Amino acid sequence: MRSATEPTAARWRVRLERWNRKLHYYAGLFLLFFLWLFAVTGLVLNHPTWSFAESWTKRTETNSERAITALGPEVKGDLAQAQEIMRQLGIEGDILWTTTRTDTNQFDFQVRRPGHYYFIKADLAQNRVTLRHSTVNLWGVIKVLHVFSGASIDDPRQNRDWALTTVWTYSMDAVAAGLIFMVLSSLYMWWELPQKRLLGVVVLGLGSLICGLFCLGLRWLF
Repeated sequence: MRSATEPTAARWRVRLERWNRKLHYYAGLFLLFFLWLFAVTGLVLNHPTWSFAESWTKRTETNSERAITALGPEVKGDLAQAQEIMRQLGIEGDILWTTTRTDTNQFDFQVRRPGHYYFIKADLAQNRVTLRHSTVNLWGVIKVLHVFSGASIDDPRQNRDWALTTVWTYSMDAVAAGLIFMVLSSLYMWWELPQKRLLGVVVLGLGSLICGLFCLGLRWLF
């Protein structure tokens, strides 16, 4: 005798399968160009000898000296001073700390954003700035996007100083969450096809083995 809850359970299962497929399709469409971006840039970064994608040797540079307004006593700390200098120079991007200051009147730092690199040497006593500005081509931009986060685990001074960097990192979080969902929804659709389970187990096991080799095996074997 069938339980009264079976039709309800069956309806919920049908709805779950339908919505799982729909969300899987639409998530894939939404992530399509993000995945292409990371796939292409991953290949380019993995093969630095591909000349067509070279960017740094093809960069353009300009050098200039600029006068700045004296920084008032209310502008305290390296970050505030760097931001004020950037504001006066009309520069936007993430600040990259490269040296430790030994002279309060000499202030060197870099500013980076995709496609642009600014090397700034400020003489606060003379209120002068030496600015070197390097720009790279489209390949340089998309390669930077592959690793661009604005933060460094090795240097706590490196924080996200530019609003667009934060937007980009949240976008990458969304891409990561979307990929996790697509993997889980794929597992669900595969399990709902009994005739595909054996082959799926073989493929899943092979992929897990290779991934495990690189994640864990190399640590133990070499």
